[in-house]
Amino acid sequence: MIFVTHALPVNEPGEPLITPDALWDGLVRKAENALPFVPSMTDCTVTARYSDTVFDRDIVYKGQAFSERITLERPHRVVFTRIAGPVLGTIANEIEGAGSDDLTLRFSFALTVAGEPGGSAGEKAHADQMTDSYRAAVAATLGAVRKIAAGAAV
Repeated sequence: MIFVTHALPVNEPGEPLITPDALWDGLVRKAENALPFVPSMTDCTVTARYSDTVFDRDIVYKGQAFSERITLERPHRVVFTRIAGPVLGTIANEIEGAGSDDLTLRFSFALTVAGEPGGSAGEKAHADQMTDSYRAAVAATLGAVRKIAAGAAV
């Protein structure tokens, strides 16, 4: 199993100020339609709704198809549980910090790769590639939320 966590500060000098509520709204928008937030994703379609806080979506990420169950844990975490595809497990986007001054966005995942035994060289190579991709996705997510805060369309 691959475990990675990475946090980025949300409010950087010279960037639009993001409040915790604005960051939450951005994460909800990303859960509904990740295309403006994750450049490597080419499809994102909500396929079922179970409540206001739980729904399924199908995505294509780097050419691979996945199904995910999304759980919105307002006001601090969105959980993406991979329920079908070549890489299964859980991805979480978490808002940390009490206010705008110490606000961070943490991205964590615990995933298994089909056909790769735990601890194998293949799993490690996949983990390294995924870590770089998901760190880029966190940065892109923050970039999209900053555009929204500045009044730009995403």
